Amino acid sequence: MKRFNIILFAIIGFFWLQAFGPSGGKEFGKITLPLGKVEVRGKDNDKWERAMPNRKVFQGDIIRTLAKSRCEISLRGGGKVRIGENSELELNEVNIKPMEKNFKANLKKGNAWVAAKAAFGEKKNVSIRTPTAVAAIRGTKYRTKAGEEESSILVYEGKVDVNQPKNVEKSSKGGGLKPGGKPKFKFGPLKEVAAPTEVAGPYEVTLEDWISLVEGMQINVRKDGKYHMFKFDQAADADLDFVKWNKELDEQP
Repeated sequence: MKRFNIILFAIIGFFWLQAFGPSGGKEFGKITLPLGKVEVRGKDNDKWERAMPNRKVFQGDIIRTLAKSRCEISLRGGGKVRIGENSELELNEVNIKPMEKNFKANLKKGNAWVAAKAAFGEKKNVSIRTPTAVAAIRGTKYRTKAGEEESSILVYEGKVDVNQPKNVEKSSKGGGLKPGGKPKFKFGPLKEVAAPTEVAGPYEVTLEDWISLVEGMQINVRKDGKYHMFKFDQAADADLDFVKWNKELDEQP
């Protein structure tokens, strides 16, 4: 009987580690395509480990790429997040429910590409934070570049809601952004706010609430909260190596 209990606990422990990882974090997905030098560090670990193909990653893990390196993360339940060279992505939160999948990550530096279409009747929400902006999507495709002074977000398909990190934090604490309060930020559907059709000039308007971008639009958000939104040159953008790589992968079955 004692031997049976030991085996049973070992089996339970194995499956617990498979689902939640060594530090207890929920499974975020797995690294399906590490190219070059890609490393992973757990939230309770100070050591970087080389990422091998199909390595599972968990909530709290940090993934980084060095020079001439790239990485694809397949999200649990479908969808992709890819990061370019010299990038660092922290996997903050994941919440998987029937017909609803929610992911939140922090792009500390570098480039990220998100392709996360939702299945019929499903809600799929992916939020990527940069030092100066937060992009939240519901089954769409976009690219973001993180910078300490300025970040950019380009939309290739669907819609992307954008705000400042400090506004998101303020609303999530229940303080609201204006008298009367705005809805708290969460992974579920965000209240859509129509994007302005024109901006008087580059960086003359401060981003104070969620705005929505559609396909072909780009927004650059500075550290001071001022932003510039415009249609980007899709032909020139398509010639970028990182963009080509992502589009080729997205076209694969």
